[in-house]
Amino acid sequence: MLNRTRNGLFEHYLGISRLLAGQLDFNAIIQAVAVEIGHIIPHDHLDVCIKMIDGKYHIAYESGLETAWSQQPPALLTGSPIRSLLSGEVDYLLSGDACSDPRFHFDGAFSSPIIALSLRSRLHVPLRVQGDIIGALSCSSHQPDHYTLEDVENARSIADLLAPYFFALRAAEQAKRSAVVETEARAREEGLRLGALKLTEALEAERQRIGMDLHDQTLADLTRLARRMERLTHLPDMPGETLEPLFRSLQHCMHDLRQIIEEAKPSVLQLFGVAEAIENHLERSVRETGASVRFRFEDNSGGKLDMLDQTVATALFRIVQEAINNAVRHGQPSEIIVTLQQADSGLSVVVTDDGVGIGRPQEQAGHGIDNMRTRARLIGARFEIGGRADGTGTQVKLRLPGSSPKRP
Repeated sequence: MLNRTRNGLFEHYLGISRLLAGQLDFNAIIQAVAVEIGHIIPHDHLDVCIKMIDGKYHIAYESGLETAWSQQPPALLTGSPIRSLLSGEVDYLLSGDACSDPRFHFDGAFSSPIIALSLRSRLHVPLRVQGDIIGALSCSSHQPDHYTLEDVENARSIADLLAPYFFALRAAEQAKRSAVVETEARAREEGLRLGALKLTEALEAERQRIGMDLHDQTLADLTRLARRMERLTHLPDMPGETLEPLFRSLQHCMHDLRQIIEEAKPSVLQLFGVAEAIENHLERSVRETGASVRFRFEDNSGGKLDMLDQTVATALFRIVQEAINNAVRHGQPSEIIVTLQQADSGLSVVVTDDGVGIGRPQEQAGHGIDNMRTRARLIGARFEIGGRADGTGTQVKLRLPGSSPKRP
């Protein structure tokens, strides 16, 4: 007789194992195994409580009677009637009359379903995986004093079967939620990036328009004024020593204005491309310092620059332009090197100098570092700045993960 009983229980345990296979969510598992569990531990209400990975919240899944436990969102663990079990304070909970058992009713406890549905006898055992409690299996009956310690042992055996499945499902659910959150965050970030890139395009277009206006109107007016002043200096009744300084000052202003126009509307970039514009800016910047600074430009990009979208190409030029300007104005270098290089499927740009360096880049508020970093982020490039490998000077690295094809 005893063997038949044991064999019967064993068959129900096998039935639970078979029913678990292929189930992909918590509710499906509970509904699938409830009948087999009922043959081992008769119950009016069955639920599984699962702790969230953060350990602060839990959620319930039910079979049989429906209660508010499964109809609420994840709730704080501190309000669970079985918090002592979920926290590991006790190894099991067994009550002959849970409606009056103080262990289930305390300040802040969400225990109203116990009284509302007269869940008098209650049995709870933990779901353990690798020694950690991930939840609890609970059986309830309307009859008082319905469960015994033998039922506790049977419930533990059932919990051992269920726990690995619930652990895997919890991990999958968390991964799914994390993937959704990450995807939404990336979508928001990409939307913001594209919006900022559009704004950058508009600002660049406005910058070029201002450069054109300065060239076609202001510079042209100053040129005519300079020619008129030059003619006045040759008149016999006009003191040349009075106009000559004014004429020279006007020429200096025109020179400075041409530089502003060139930076606002880099003609070499528009006519010949990024590589030529970088090389031209490097040569001109070094030449205008009047110092004996060596410079070298190496283009090993293999034509990848020609594949860049115009907005990306312009942003790339602006970053390198700023890096060169910083080296010339603040670095006091004896040598500046700009290298364009293929990097896997992308492109890398490195600007190095052997000057005084910039200390800790994260503490620098000036030198256009923030502008370079922002431009790089807008075009999806990786930006790094720091000392050279030998610890001297400054090195600016920019890496584009892949060529951005030109838009038609």
